[in-house]
Amino acid sequence: MHVFGFVVNPIAGMGGRVGLKGTDNVVEEAIERGAEPVSGERALRMLKVLVRARNECKRELPITWVTVSGNMGAALLEEAGFSSQEYTVLHECADITTREDTKKACREFQTHNAELIVFCGGDGTARDIFEVVDAETPVVGIPAGVKMHSGVFGVNPESVAEVILAFVEGNLGLSEVEIMDLDEIAYRKGEWRIDLHGIAVTPFEDSYIQSAKMMVRGPSEEELKKEIAEYLLELMEEDTLYILGSGSTLRTVGEELGIDKTLLGIDAVVNRTLIGKDVNEKELLRLLGEYDRSTLIVSPIGAQGFILGRGNQQLSPAVIKKIGIDRIMVVATPTKLQQTEALRVDTNDSDLDRAFSEKKYFRVITGYHTMAVRNVEVQVARRSLEKRGGIF
Repeated sequence: MHVFGFVVNPIAGMGGRVGLKGTDNVVEEAIERGAEPVSGERALRMLKVLVRARNECKRELPITWVTVSGNMGAALLEEAGFSSQEYTVLHECADITTREDTKKACREFQTHNAELIVFCGGDGTARDIFEVVDAETPVVGIPAGVKMHSGVFGVNPESVAEVILAFVEGNLGLSEVEIMDLDEIAYRKGEWRIDLHGIAVTPFEDSYIQSAKMMVRGPSEEELKKEIAEYLLELMEEDTLYILGSGSTLRTVGEELGIDKTLLGIDAVVNRTLIGKDVNEKELLRLLGEYDRSTLIVSPIGAQGFILGRGNQQLSPAVIKKIGIDRIMVVATPTKLQQTEALRVDTNDSDLDRAFSEKKYFRVITGYHTMAVRNVEVQVARRSLEKRGGIF
């Protein structure tokens, strides 16, 4: 029987759709803007895959969970279908939880010889856990934050379940990965300050676990970004709403347009004029209701390949559906694209993820009248352990 720790950060990711680029120290503001919890739903998606695997194989998973009370763990395990005999609460938390609850829980997990700590949150949660366990206990993260640059996160909740099952079956080894975290205060000001906090250990399989974010630099990167921007300006249609994603390539597009484009936010342009700066989900939906035609332009995160679901949660399922998948344009310099084997999405909407999977590929603008093709990779849970021969 394997002993696994399970802890959820209830406030992780709440700042994303409302444009706060994180939740550290701004929970009250996020709530005032209408933010709703997202981490519990993400954790449930992972747990339900495990329960479904158990039911299909008609035998108990050889896992006993050690966890935290309430929405930090126990309530979600119970809602997913695990019985009270399958988990033990080691830490009682109050209604308002803090990072200290996560740290205390992880200390208890180690005391009870947890072989793996499964957590749900973002880079801040990963950092809190690493400060306690260092590289002594393997960790794997269900992605639920706004910023997730560390290498411990699964591609999506279902992929984390796959990692756990493979780990239980003895089919997955351990790898060293980076724990990264972004300074959210600087991030909200448009400044990029990311630090390496240490090297953690995680069960790793490259189709299920994301890489740490890669910062791409090349001798001609700026010129290539200008070429991309020039080509996009030629393609822009009149009276069409253009939603510009985050990143330095899109900032160069803004420079060519002559607008004050935010580096790390989402901006809206019509007829080469900035009509919405650093907009959130609510503002995007309002703008989309005012214009008959719209186009989203995004650039993948270096090495990870995510175009949606990492750092741009303002681009919610409702926003994407309003725009339409076929009205999404992807841009990247050749250097960045060389490090990006596939484009990834994690929209938190299974129907939308399936639609991206069915699209199969995107053309990526890499320069002036220059394009490349990249497959769209959407990780889904295997339908049956028996088909794969899973024996636990």
